[in-house]
Parts: sequence; structure tokens; C-alpha cells
Amino acid sequence: MRKVLKRTFLALAAIVIALPVYTMVMARLDLVTAPAMAPPDEQADFIHVNKSERRLTLLRDGAPIATYPISLGAAGDDGHKQREGDERTPEGRYAIDWRNDGSFAHLSLHISYPNDVDTARAAAQGQDPGGLIMIHGIANGWGWLGALHRLWDWTDGCIAVTNTEMRDIWARVPNGTPIEIEA
Repeated sequence: MRKVLKRTFLALAAIVIALPVYTMVMARLDLVTAPAMAPPDEQADFIHVNKSERRLTLLRDGAPIATYPISLGAAGDDGHKQREGDERTPEGRYAIDWRNDGSFAHLSLHISYPNDVDTARAAAQGQDPGGLIMIHGIANGWGWLGALHRLWDWTDGCIAVTNTEMRDIWARVPNGTPIEIEA
């Protein structure tokens, strides 16, 4: 019995050590090739995120062209992002202002949080508003989880989709696209 417990403990310890190492290695490998942009008539001109419904919708001329289920920050239901580290997803109007094809989370599109109001609110509380809020895929090496990632909100405030969905969003969303995130 004692030998079984020792082996079980050692196996669990190896897993606990191996998982973060695997994640770090996969995050450093550049295994992703970004897709080409979709033709202009297939690109979104607006993104709408409904946090309570866990849904991101791409729109063109006011009509939905694609909808995706999402995961949010681990504290995504606790309201608007207030400060760095609060794991909340911001609410309000922003824009997609840059993209990262070397992201640790497959591909990512940066949301222009914080704006001037967010920065002033955080400063008034003596806090840093945080930043690097992205729409992204699943962490490199973990894409096989697919839709399972939606079983819980797991990001630090970002909006997460599957890697396949992220490739579609990447191709359809040019820089400068406005995004509205609502509770």
C-alpha cells in the first residue's frame, strides 16, 4: 500500500511539474501561420460581445456575419475591469488596434483597453488599469481542448475562442474595427 501511495504521489508530482513546462515550451514555439485576410466584402466592420450570453458576434453593415461562443476572464461576471489582475473582462466601446501572430494563445487581436476613462478611474483608486486585453485562441499546445475550454471562464480578462474560430475571426477583422463589450 505504501509503495502504491509513493508511486501515485510521484506520478502526480511529475504531472504538476510537466504541465507548466509543456505550456512554456509550446508558448515559445512558433507553430502558427496566420491566415490571409478575407476579401473586404466578407470582413466585419463591428464586433459585439455579450458577456452574459458568452457570445461574440461579427457584424457588417449592421447584420451578423458570424457568431462565436466565448470564455471570459475568470471574474468575467463581476462587472467592468477596474485594475490589473482583477480577472475581469472590460465593458464599453473600444477598437481592435493591433494583432499578434506570435501569441502564446494561438493568434490574438488586441482590444484598445484601457481608454482615458478607464485610466482615470484606476488612477483615482491608486491602481494600474491593466492592459493586454485580447481576443485569442487557446494557449499553444492546448488547442486539442477545443470547445472544452468553454466549460469555465479561464482568462485574465481576455475573450477566448477555439483556435479554429480565432483563425476565422483573424481573417475577418481588420485593425481599427470597433468593438462593444456589454454585460
